[in-house]
Amino acid sequence: MSIWGKIIGGAAGFAIGGPIGALLGVVGGHAIDRYADDQTIDEEAATKKIAFTIGVIALGAKMAKADGVVTRDEISAFRDVFSVPPEEIKNVGRVWDMARQTSDGFEAYAHQIARLFNPGSPVLEELIGSLFHIARADGVIHENEEIYLRRVAEIFGFDDVAFDRLRTIYVGDNGDDPYSVLGVDHAASDEEIRAAYRRLIREHHPDRLIAQGLPDELISKATGRMAALNGAWDRIKKARNIS
Repeated sequence: MSIWGKIIGGAAGFAIGGPIGALLGVVGGHAIDRYADDQTIDEEAATKKIAFTIGVIALGAKMAKADGVVTRDEISAFRDVFSVPPEEIKNVGRVWDMARQTSDGFEAYAHQIARLFNPGSPVLEELIGSLFHIARADGVIHENEEIYLRRVAEIFGFDDVAFDRLRTIYVGDNGDDPYSVLGVDHAASDEEIRAAYRRLIREHHPDRLIAQGLPDELISKATGRMAALNGAWDRIKKARNIS
């Protein structure tokens, strides 16, 4: 089910509360619940996805504003990572415009999203990856964007080592070092690397991410993440002659 099919109204905003709940009020009454007759919907999971979705829009807008100016490239980058159906573009635009006025206050949104998941959750990692994509849309990650990303990652439960690994994956620092992609040291044993690879593949499988609360609209990027992990493992296997 696409999250855009759920009602985004005053009741949902009240249930979620906080700054995300306030933004939900902006689009209250405009979305259509195409699944109103579907009794199989998990309302708690749907509410979680709604909160996550609105939080992503807010953090994406504030990410674009962090370097002082919102460019057309950054707006296009947001649309790259988050598929928005034509009938909901206006609603998303209203939320984006409200959130992008300043980069101040982004921590409140980050903290509220962080409370929806375990620290360092793969779902939160996918969100960080989306923010990296927006940050680099104009060709460079500016100093203020770097500060912004590091702070959001810290709130999400990622330490400096984890952040550097994410930067390698999503930006390609360190010459796209396959060891950094898997978050392992060059001196790690073959079995340690294999275990790290298998754990990451298991954690970032799209079906598992959806079950944990990642909206369907972000799954295409999660699939790309799987490709990066497989590519890194293949390169290490070849270099080490691992069967």
